[in-house]
Formats: sequence, structure tokens, C-alpha cells
Amino acid sequence: MDRGLLFVASMVMGCLAPGVSGNGHLSFANNTEVHITRTDCGLTKLCVETPEQCDPTGKTSCLFASIATTAPSPPNGVDLLVELLGDSSGYIALGLTANETEGTSMVFICAQNRNGSFFFRSAQRNNLNNTISLTQRIVKNITGSVNGTSIQCKFMVPAVNATTRTSHVTTFVTFLAVGNVTNGMGIGDINIRLTNKPLNLADPTSNVATTTTAGSSAVTSQAVMVLLSVLMYRLS
Repeated sequence: MDRGLLFVASMVMGCLAPGVSGNGHLSFANNTEVHITRTDCGLTKLCVETPEQCDPTGKTSCLFASIATTAPSPPNGVDLLVELLGDSSGYIALGLTANETEGTSMVFICAQNRNGSFFFRSAQRNNLNNTISLTQRIVKNITGSVNGTSIQCKFMVPAVNATTRTSHVTTFVTFLAVGNVTNGMGIGDINIRLTNKPLNLADPTSNVATTTTAGSSAVTSQAVMVLLSVLMYRLS
């Protein structure tokens, strides 16, 4: 074989070698501006954060994510519109899983390399041993920025489905995490900072229901006490 053709063939085989993958599953938006706020949390988007109620636009540390969904399209699921922000010299991540004690989690990583440039990865976490490996999960409209240790990004994840049951298609355990970047753009161990109970991502209020219920219970108890006082007065 001609030496030039042999060289080309070797390059092609190298690109197809096991364990070597490109980033064709990721597509980036033309707009690189990212500005993430708490606006519309609990109204049009579900928000999770640590510390609780931290302000992503403030000067204090805040690991924050918001998720909005399109209308369900069984069996394909929903598209997720995600915002993610936090402080890390490596990466920040949002994880979604149907069961945190078994199986795997989908993980979406916004990171900076040693030069301070933004990059994105999709990954999978083993829920049993906390190991993480890169995947070819399709993610679209990615945009991100880095300012010192502050990383923020937006992206869309198409056709997400928690189970084959239509009624639970958007219910996931969510977690927020950080980690180190190794060897330039390698993904190091994942450190989970916050894990939430199963949340219906299509319901922006699903993680504030407890607060609402507690308030309602307090009002109800007060009303009962007033009613009992009136009855006792009339019987006296």
C-alpha cells in the first residue's frame, strides 16, 4: 500500500479505536452570554441550590440549578432546559437519577480547563460506588462562561425519561456536585454537595410543597383553636 494511504488509514483506525470518542453529541449555541438568576423560580422553573435560597447573582458562594421542561411526549419523555451555576476551579455538575441507591445517574458537567476556558461534558455516575464515566448523551444549545472560579452555563437535554410509566416520566432524584479537572480536560472524582428527594421536574413548585403544607397546617390549627374557643364560650 502507498505510504500516504497507509498513514491515512492508520489515522482513521485510530479515531475509531475503542475508548476514543469525539464530542459530536454536543452542540453549542451561538450566543455565549449567560446570566442566571432566581427569577421565575417556583413559577416556570424548578430551582435547587445550596446553601438554601442562596442568590446566584450575589457575592456569596452559591451552587444553583434551575430546570424547566417542555410538554411530555411519551414515550420520548421531555426536553429539559437547564441553568447551572457555582464556584469551582474544576467543574460543577447536575445529576438526575430514578433511584439514588441503585443503577446510574445522568450527569451534566460544566467545567473549566487549566487555561480558564469553558467546556462541557455529559457523563454517567454509578450510584453504588460513585465512579463517573463520560457518555455520548446528546445535549444541545450549550452556552457557558468562566470568571475566576465562577462557572455558569445553560443547555438543553432532549428526550429525558425517568421510567417507561407515563405518569412518572419527569420524576427524578436530583443532585448538585463539584469536582476536579485532571490532565487538562479530564473529569475527576465527583463530590455531591446536595441531594434532593424525588422531584417532579415538570412542576416548578414540587420542592416547595413542604413549606406550603407546613404553613397551611399552621393556619388550619389556628383556625381550629379559634373555633374551639368560640364553642367553649357559648357553652359556658
